[in-house]
Amino acid sequence: MTTKAPTRDLLIQVGMNTFAEHGYTATGINTVLKAAGVPKGSFYHYFSSKEAFGLAVVEVFAEDYDERFQALLVHSHDAPVVRLRHYFEDVRQAMAECGHTRGCLIGTLGQEMSSQSDCLRDALDAIFKRWEGYFASCLKEGQADGSVRDDIAPEAMAAFILAGWQGALLRSKMARTCEPLTEFENTLLACIKR
Repeated sequence: MTTKAPTRDLLIQVGMNTFAEHGYTATGINTVLKAAGVPKGSFYHYFSSKEAFGLAVVEVFAEDYDERFQALLVHSHDAPVVRLRHYFEDVRQAMAECGHTRGCLIGTLGQEMSSQSDCLRDALDAIFKRWEGYFASCLKEGQADGSVRDDIAPEAMAAFILAGWQGALLRSKMARTCEPLTEFENTLLACIKR
């Protein structure tokens, strides 16, 4: 027998999917309620506003994604460059599975909301900074073992990777192919390896 997820969790999951495909502004609360099959009162029981809902969606998505980052880049026993390859491969696979329709939820919302909501912009920026930290940690290990060039600060390299990868995700979504992701990965690794 399957049990239904609690209503708040269901709303957040539907919000993640809808925001990823259509964006924040184009997603009305009624669209989320209809997709979740719950009444409007249930939404306002858990969230005081659409912005509060957006923050909850962002936080849950980021927590889940943090676990992926940690598993692939921080806690793995693979060599640092191999960890980066595994991370890129994981994202390419996810993009292929959704038919290149979603991209990164945090990146998508960051592009859309940076001029519309200070609260969401600050939350999204904090997430990006945390993600840069995961890349920087992996790169530091690569510099320590001699597999990654050490003439660039790992934090600067991490910021470059995240910005470039987000751009490659956008291009992949637009072109409906993983080619931009593969090109970014191959070029990046050729440039950072020692």
